[in-house]
Amino acid sequence: MGLKELRREIAGLAKIMNAHDIAEIEVTTDGVSVKLKRAGMLVRTQQGREVVQPEAPLQEKTTFAEATPQARAEVTARDNHITIPAPMVGTFYRAPAPDAEPYVEIGDVVSPGQVVCIIEAMKIMNEIQAEVRGRVVEILVENAEPVEYGQPLFVLEAL
Repeated sequence: MGLKELRREIAGLAKIMNAHDIAEIEVTTDGVSVKLKRAGMLVRTQQGREVVQPEAPLQEKTTFAEATPQARAEVTARDNHITIPAPMVGTFYRAPAPDAEPYVEIGDVVSPGQVVCIIEAMKIMNEIQAEVRGRVVEILVENAEPVEYGQPLFVLEAL
């Protein structure tokens, strides 16, 4: 089982856990054992590696206000920059369609509630919205790249 398939399986298990209020689940597939716990996902593979990730429920539409406190935008007082992190694991897309213009470009000013990108998880396109007003100074992820929970996506200059 490749990393991409494993990520999809884990995301699917997390969605099932959230939908049915399950505290813990363990599944073995293709020689890989995956164990998830609600108090902080614990992923254990057969090779003995462990990765601890904070719990992040999958939702069809996610705003940063709905994300866990660790995933919310972080303001750095000394340089007035805001980092927009990924509120979930998935594939990052800058535009609503391959032939469409990106939601935001460097230099654009975004407002709270404005869609800045899409993260695809489990074939669901999740619109990610800005939580604060700011000017885009950096886009840290390339289009169609996989992203991890909490991974910085954009840097904004607070306005």
